[in-house]
Amino acid sequence: MPHTAHILHGRYAVVSCHVERPLDDVVWRRFAALQQRRPGRFPIAALMRPPGLGEDESAWLERAREAQARGPFGLHTHWTAPDHARPTGGDPAALVREQVHWLRSAGLEAELFCGGGWYLDEPVAEALAELGYTDCTATAFRPDYLAPDAAHLQLDEPAWLELTSGRRLLELPTTHSIGMLVRGVFAADHRQVLHAYFHDTDLLDRRRAAALRAGLTLLGLRRTPSDLRELQRGLRPEKTMSFAKSRG
Repeated sequence: MPHTAHILHGRYAVVSCHVERPLDDVVWRRFAALQQRRPGRFPIAALMRPPGLGEDESAWLERAREAQARGPFGLHTHWTAPDHARPTGGDPAALVREQVHWLRSAGLEAELFCGGGWYLDEPVAEALAELGYTDCTATAFRPDYLAPDAAHLQLDEPAWLELTSGRRLLELPTTHSIGMLVRGVFAADHRQVLHAYFHDTDLLDRRRAAALRAGLTLLGLRRTPSDLRELQRGLRPEKTMSFAKSRG
């Protein structure tokens, strides 16, 4: 993987999964099998929701270590509850710091982040930059369920986000859902990096799981497979923008 945007040639693709039910045995087996199989030769990043109140932390940590051994590993914070991704109160930045501290105290180093419900505000971005994380919460599309005034970052290519503190946060936006991937796999797309994502629960649906495998296989023939960890370490985007201007 080249180390600067100036010598980055070709078109790359990466894949991530929002692992939202890591303690569901059926869901976990299907995700683990897919991550091991690497359709399209893609190492699948596991962006995992930390355990909620009453969930088995020991079992979660065991599975997180398994996922980390198979591919890139990251944090996917659900701000309110396991089944409620967007925040309804509290201090989101403090929650991120708490979760990162817990992971590190358990010997897990996650350097990737995606906010549940595609939520990211500037205090959270500041916390991520301070902690050395790379963010994947921005999307090239605006999810239909978001209210017009809902906090959301919209970008279609990697960029540095300039924060009020003077820090910079590397943003590797998510560009394609399963449906977008399948519909657009043969379409011309001149973006340097395509970032496809899915949810672990998508694997419970045979048609969605089959569409995902087929889409990734075809994508691997049309672009150079990479992964979020390699992009994080090697890609240095030329584009820089203020956090405020990235809001969509």
